[in-house]
Amino acid sequence: MESILGKMDRKGLQLSLESIVENLTDIAGVRVICHYVDDIYEVANLLKSHADVEVIKETDYIKNPKPNGYRSLHLVVKIPVYFVEGMVKMPVEIQIRTMAMNFWASLEHKLRYKSNGEIPKFIADELKACSETIAETDLKMQRIHSF
Repeated sequence: MESILGKMDRKGLQLSLESIVENLTDIAGVRVICHYVDDIYEVANLLKSHADVEVIKETDYIKNPKPNGYRSLHLVVKIPVYFVEGMVKMPVEIQIRTMAMNFWASLEHKLRYKSNGEIPKFIADELKACSETIAETDLKMQRIHSF
């Protein structure tokens, strides 16, 4: 709640349920950790097939990694949430990634937080190289699994 209030304040937006739902896409977040890359797309397709799930945005950082090497599939969906007053479709961010991608992202996040957003170039370069190795390993593990 503190994060939501802070975002609304920084954006100079009215603090109401309607305004929050309309202006924030990460009111709630879910991270799904999969064993294999194919599982990521299967989970995403299963989520998207639900009649009560409305996909707002899909960003595939696996096929199109961020410049720093980050990989994950992000979905922003609206799902029904039931209140006493009735149902409201709320936006939720869903991140789907492999265990190896999650390990990398957790370390990168910790280092970025620890260094106030600026990771030294030599560490950033190492992280990028690790990301490439992880992507190759994820694909090898998928091939072995599919054998």
